[in-house]
Amino acid sequence: MNSRTLLDLALQGVDNLGFQLDSMGITSRVNRHNIAAFLMAEQKHLEGEWDSLQAKMACGRIRFEHLTQQAEDRAGFIVTPLLNRIYRARASQ
Repeated sequence: MNSRTLLDLALQGVDNLGFQLDSMGITSRVNRHNIAAFLMAEQKHLEGEWDSLQAKMACGRIRFEHLTQQAEDRAGFIVTPLLNRIYRARASQ
């Protein structure tokens, strides 16, 4: 059974359920159009959440890169003079 056949079967089931609920006076809001609208709205909601997570990750990555650059710079200020002294000491021997 291909996906189109399964989709048609599911939509017919939704239509039948909606018709039965409507005939019992419970609700007339269960139909394929309302379900499609709900799914589209949820899809947009999930896309927004995904974009938000990506932005947070990018911000965190930038902060991490900035911190590592600062650590490397500070280490360079400490290590460079020490290395120069070591090289001078070796050269004088």
